[in-house]
Amino acid sequence: MAPKTQHLKSLRAVRQLRRVRTFYTAGVLLWAAATVWTGWTHPGSRQMWVSVLLLAVFTGLLGVASLWLQRLQAAAGHLPAHHAAPRRAIAPRHANA
Repeated sequence: MAPKTQHLKSLRAVRQLRRVRTFYTAGVLLWAAATVWTGWTHPGSRQMWVSVLLLAVFTGLLGVASLWLQRLQAAAGHLPAHHAAPRRAIAPRHANA
């Protein structure tokens, strides 16, 4: 069984990778729009190729972050679920008089 701190680190890593994946998705969308715009206005220019390069970089980063997130979630799925502590049996109580 994994230590409790390992599970907490895993949860933090998943949360952080979700944020990073959102950032990279925004980067891919931005550079895709910039690539289309630059390709339309200046086809074959240096600006278009730089835009294509940055689009490829953000797409690669998004792919890697998604892969890591998928692996972390699969690994976290094998951890035992945390259940509430068992309830104590209710003992008959005496009425206060």
